[in-house]
Amino acid sequence: MNADAYNPDPKRHPGLHVIALLEAGKAVLALVAATGLELLGPQPLRNGIDALIRRFSLDPDHGTLPSLLNLVSPDAVHLAAVGMLAYALLHLVEAWGLWRARAWASWLGCVSAGIYLPLDIYAIARHPGWASWTVLAVNLLVVYVLARDIGKRNR
Repeated sequence: MNADAYNPDPKRHPGLHVIALLEAGKAVLALVAATGLELLGPQPLRNGIDALIRRFSLDPDHGTLPSLLNLVSPDAVHLAAVGMLAYALLHLVEAWGLWRARAWASWLGCVSAGIYLPLDIYAIARHPGWASWTVLAVNLLVVYVLARDIGKRNR
């Protein structure tokens, strides 16, 4: 195999850097959300759900939003914050690995982005619009770039 055929030097993979920045951005947003939940507690979330119920004149005793409102408690908020922290950690590790052009990070990113593709297609079927199509296009591009990177590494 020619040594120049595939160089794992991160400077030669601008696509991996862009995806790494995208993943780092997701991690930062998850950290901000987890911090906000912990600092503010369940009441702002409860107020938001109450406002949605009133805004859309929903039955306050039946339906998805009232059921969700009953689930919002301090313990549930702590559990959600822990879940968001785990999500953020996963994406930070993935971002670091992609920035350093690690093979395992390409696999992790390809699988994690691929998991969302059926959900993206479902979102387009339920709510067609430019936002749904944009999310699908970005996820397809991420999967393509990472799968191409994996393929180059296997050659």
